[in-house]
Amino acid sequence: MATLIEARGLTKRFGNTTALDGVSFQVGSGRIVGLIGPNGAGKTTALKAILGLARCEGSLSVLGLDPYHDRDRLAERVSFIADVAVLPRWLKVQNAIDFVAGVHPRFRADRCQAFLERTSIKRTSRVRELSKGMITQLHLALVMAIDAQLLVLDEPTLGLDILSRKRFYDSLLSDYMDAERTILVTTHQVEEIEHILTDLLFIDRGRVVLDLPMDDIPAHYAQLLVAPDRAEAARALKPLGERQLLGRHVFLYENADHAALAALGEVRQPSIADLFVAKVQGGAA
Repeated sequence: MATLIEARGLTKRFGNTTALDGVSFQVGSGRIVGLIGPNGAGKTTALKAILGLARCEGSLSVLGLDPYHDRDRLAERVSFIADVAVLPRWLKVQNAIDFVAGVHPRFRADRCQAFLERTSIKRTSRVRELSKGMITQLHLALVMAIDAQLLVLDEPTLGLDILSRKRFYDSLLSDYMDAERTILVTTHQVEEIEHILTDLLFIDRGRVVLDLPMDDIPAHYAQLLVAPDRAEAARALKPLGERQLLGRHVFLYENADHAALAALGEVRQPSIADLFVAKVQGGAA
């Protein structure tokens, strides 16, 4: 598996604030990586560095390029969908398609049209005539129609209803993703992308607190549900976090003895949300 992104000791400071604090990670080809973190954790700074929009200390290679110094070359091979799509209100849909086709050598108008045909957006419509969700759909169609090796998604379905969000992720898997492409996605709706991710990258206070393939989670993390009379015994096994749910205690463990856990109660695989809160905030969600 080829390495598409490699960061070593990535550091970025803004005055007395450290946005990235010696961050190191690798992202391979054919992966869908969830970059998850609370607000202010350093996610946006990391994305800007990957896209060549911010200079950081340390080393960073994206598709074999220095993203800051080779930004123009990188832009031909990377697509980016931001959380806020700003399109001129007077612009017609067809004008937007023609513009992107004229400026990006890897844009495929036929793919863009295929995406738009699944919506109610008309080519003759102006942006001001579209709803917020439709504007987001148009932006997604334009960017996803670029034949890029790396697709960076920052809250990509913001403004879409649940049905449109599901269709977007379905399209991502069926129409875009293959063994040569990689997707890096940030979102607060982690439950919606859990089933498509191959890797997790948690960041908090500018540091990576978890970097793990999804397939490895069951071997390292477990959630235990116990009756109140077993809670003290469960606490003795030193969980990462604890909460109560419908009269039972819920604990989350890292590298614990699964047999010892099973002797106390019901053992489950934690969700991304459970794992995230336990790693970042010290308690299971």
